Amino acid sequence: MLSRRHIRIKVMQSLYSFFSQKNTHVKDIEKSFLKNCDEIVHLAYSIVSLMLEIINYADNFYEDGKNKFLPDEDDLNPNKRFIQNKLIENIISDKDLIKSASRFKSTWLENDHDIISKIFIKIYKSQLYVNYLKSEDISLKCDKIFFIDLMNNFILSNELVNHVLEEKSIYWVDDLPFVATIIFGSIKEYSTIKISGPFKHISDEEFALDLLRKTITNNESYEKIIKNYAKNWELERIAIMDQIFLKMSFAEILYMPNLPVKVSMNEYIEISKYYSTLKSKSFVNGMLDSFVKDYKEKGKINKLTNL
Repeated sequence: MLSRRHIRIKVMQSLYSFFSQKNTHVKDIEKSFLKNCDEIVHLAYSIVSLMLEIINYADNFYEDGKNKFLPDEDDLNPNKRFIQNKLIENIISDKDLIKSASRFKSTWLENDHDIISKIFIKIYKSQLYVNYLKSEDISLKCDKIFFIDLMNNFILSNELVNHVLEEKSIYWVDDLPFVATIIFGSIKEYSTIKISGPFKHISDEEFALDLLRKTITNNESYEKIIKNYAKNWELERIAIMDQIFLKMSFAEILYMPNLPVKVSMNEYIEISKYYSTLKSKSFVNGMLDSFVKDYKEKGKINKLTNL
C-alpha cells in the first residue's frame, strides 16, 4: 500500500517523535513506527465503513419516506439507484472487506456529531446526486465515477470527517489523501475496493526500518555534517524538520548503495516543501547539493549508480 515517499514521511514522523522525547529506545520507536503504518490500513477500512454507513442510512431514509403522513410519489416509489450502485453491490458482496470494515463503524456511529445523516442530507440535496439519478448511463463506469466524485465532494474535504479522524490519530488527516488515492486506484482496476497490508513488499518494510535505524545510529555524525555545511548557521537555529530531512538523506546517500543519489535528494527536497518552513526547500536543496558534490569528489559516496 505505502509508496516509498509515504514510507519516508512515516519514518520522518517517527524520527521527530524520537528526537523530541528523552530516554526513548530504538526498539520502542520501531514498534511505534510499525503501528503507525498499520493504522493507515485502519484508516482505509474506516473510510470504507463510513461509505457503507451512509448507504445504510440512505436505505432507511427511503423506507421512512413511505411512512410520512402525506407521502408523495417520490416518497412511495423512491429512486434507489444511489444504494443500488453496482460498485456498492460489489463491495457489499465482499464478505472479507465488510467484516474488516465493520470493525471501524463505531468511529462514525459513536460520536456527538450525527455525521452520517449530515453527510447524506448534503449528498441528497446536491446536484451531483440529482444528475446521477436522472442519468440514463447505467454502466459500472458511470457508477464508479459517481462514487469517486461523491468521496471527493462530500468525504475528503468534510470538516466533520477530518475532525473525527484527527481525534483517532494525529496523522490520519495527512494520510487521508494518500489513502483516497489507493481506494480510487483499486476501484478503477478491480471494480471494488481491495485493501492490503501497509507494505507492498518485505523489501519496503526493510527499507523503512533500515532508514529509521541508520538515521538514529549515526545522528551525531550527521549533526557534524550539517554544522560543516550550514555556514553561518548554528545547529539550534536550523528547523528540527530540516535537520531530520538532511539526516535521513545522509543515511540513504551514504549507507544505502542501491538507492540513486538523485532520487534521495529529490525526495527530501520535495517532502520539505510540505512538512517544514517556507524556506526549507531551498535550504535543504543547497545543503544536499554542497554535501553530495563535496563527498563525491572525496570518494566518500559509494553507489552502484549515481544517477
